[in-house]
Amino acid sequence: MKTIAKKRFIAGAVCPKCKARDTMALTKENNVETVTCVACGEKMVQPEAQVEKKTRAQEQVIGVFTPE
Repeated sequence: MKTIAKKRFIAGAVCPKCKARDTMALTKENNVETVTCVACGEKMVQPEAQVEKKTRAQEQVIGVFTPE
């Protein structure tokens, strides 16, 4: 049975794609944080430090989400 992650909205956050304010929702599943814009669907992913360390050298990462 799959657990549905609880969405937490980030107050004042602006989507980098559609520029909508207060539409960014944070979810965490399997130690990976995902921020999704509920307006346009843009997603950013941030694995926890111990998950990130397990990435093998031959794997390629497109981008890492770092909240400011």
